[in-house]
Amino acid sequence: MAHGFVIDGEFAGWGGLQSENGEPDLGLVLHPKFWGCASAVYPKILECAFDEMKFESITILLPPSRPHVRRILRLGFERDGEVLIQSELFHRYRKFKPGE
Repeated sequence: MAHGFVIDGEFAGWGGLQSENGEPDLGLVLHPKFWGCASAVYPKILECAFDEMKFESITILLPPSRPHVRRILRLGFERDGEVLIQSELFHRYRKFKPGE
């Protein structure tokens, strides 16, 4: 369930929830010009995940080459192990439904 995002009339990127090993995983790909705009689309994705689709948690997968995760932790994600996808290692972070 990916959606394109338009910011100020320009295509900024795409993102949404996808199934990863049977769990909802948040994917967000923004053009470098819009990297600071993730906070504009993130709440809409959370609303869809927790309110509309009634998921109890969602995950984010990041490659080890992305060591800067402070922002993800500030958004309420917690480190939740590692997964291999097609022989590539990813760090998994999980956010639980608010109030859970």
